[in-house]
Amino acid sequence: MASDHDRRVVITGAGVLSAIADSAAGLHAALCQGKSGLKPIELFSTEGLGCHQAGEIRPFEPRDYLGERNLRPIDRTSRLLLVAAGQALAAAGWTPEALAAGENEVGLVLGTTFCSVRTIAEFDRRGLQLGPSYASPFDFANSVINAAAGQAAIWFGLRGLNTTISAGESSGLAAIGYATGQIRGGRAAAVLAGGVEELCFESFVGHYRAGRLCGSHGESEEVPVPFHPRRNGFALAEGAALLMLEDAEAAAARGVPVLAEVRGHGGAFAPRRTREDGAGAVARAILVALEDAGLGPGDVDCLSVSASGSVESDLWEAVGIATALGPRAADLPVAAIKAQLGEALGASGGLQAVALLGTLRDGMLPGVAGLAEPAADIPLRGAGAENRRVRARWALATSLSADGHASAVILGAPGAASGVGG
Repeated sequence: MASDHDRRVVITGAGVLSAIADSAAGLHAALCQGKSGLKPIELFSTEGLGCHQAGEIRPFEPRDYLGERNLRPIDRTSRLLLVAAGQALAAAGWTPEALAAGENEVGLVLGTTFCSVRTIAEFDRRGLQLGPSYASPFDFANSVINAAAGQAAIWFGLRGLNTTISAGESSGLAAIGYATGQIRGGRAAAVLAGGVEELCFESFVGHYRAGRLCGSHGESEEVPVPFHPRRNGFALAEGAALLMLEDAEAAAARGVPVLAEVRGHGGAFAPRRTREDGAGAVARAILVALEDAGLGPGDVDCLSVSASGSVESDLWEAVGIATALGPRAADLPVAAIKAQLGEALGASGGLQAVALLGTLRDGMLPGVAGLAEPAADIPLRGAGAENRRVRARWALATSLSADGHASAVILGAPGAASGVGG
């Protein structure tokens, strides 16, 4: 498959709301400082459960970020997204006046696993318990998976394409890849891309009963540390993270600085939940991304992985990376930011990408908090607790979801593409 880079896709802004930071620069700084957003949950009770921590955003007062506009129709998921979207647009110079100009259309491609499970559950609960006439019309409007993307488009006046992608933990990277393809194909010039997910009781209990959360199998200790020898599941989290993607020529015409380039992306699917299929999907996604970027395994300088403390998925992802990149994968510096943020599902890929912007800028890759040494069967020996100084030219972000989706995105520092064919 030939790669077509006649239209280069660059990043001109980013926005973040997470358990440890509420800005793109703040996210990378907090990760490098070792700050953790994992703490006892206050949004709902965890009494009787074996897991009690999460990456909860608190305090969160939406009006501190969004002003005095009417927030009544906007649920928690959409409010998180609006904060990140506003930051990304502002950072890229997309003022309300620029967005309102007739010739400018900005789109949104949003990754999310569930959008708002809380709103869906509340709507159904009222309808079943009190009768259809008592179900809130505000809840109904937010009970579809593309509600948050639609609310953001209305709030900011985004008139370009509006797409929601649901691919589990891979949703955020898949959204970035899809948006990149739209820009390369000439179907869009500017697209916000990333992900959002809220923390709520319904989602938490579902993951707990599925045995995916740390401490959900009766262990006395919760160990949501990626690649840890005693890891026993992840800590659920929430957040929103978006990149402002633009056609390079259009961005140059606007005179805005370029933060990085999306050089390549790939995706694959594991039809069965086995080590061979999971690792194979990750390897295929990486190889497609490398081909798309016109790069080889030896060009990758550092990794950002979606490992979260999952006993199976952490191993499968690591094996897939080693399969695709070969022997050098063992020594590559590795970031696994869910050690500090928790598993933010559809928002995770966006958070990984935004954190990598800081690495490409400063040459510092955050360590894996709490990890002295990876488990013996993890082939990525470059994962450890210490921050790593890296040659920040090409960075690879990977993800593997519980339902089998795998995604890979390659980001390049400004100017890194000079001399690269394709």
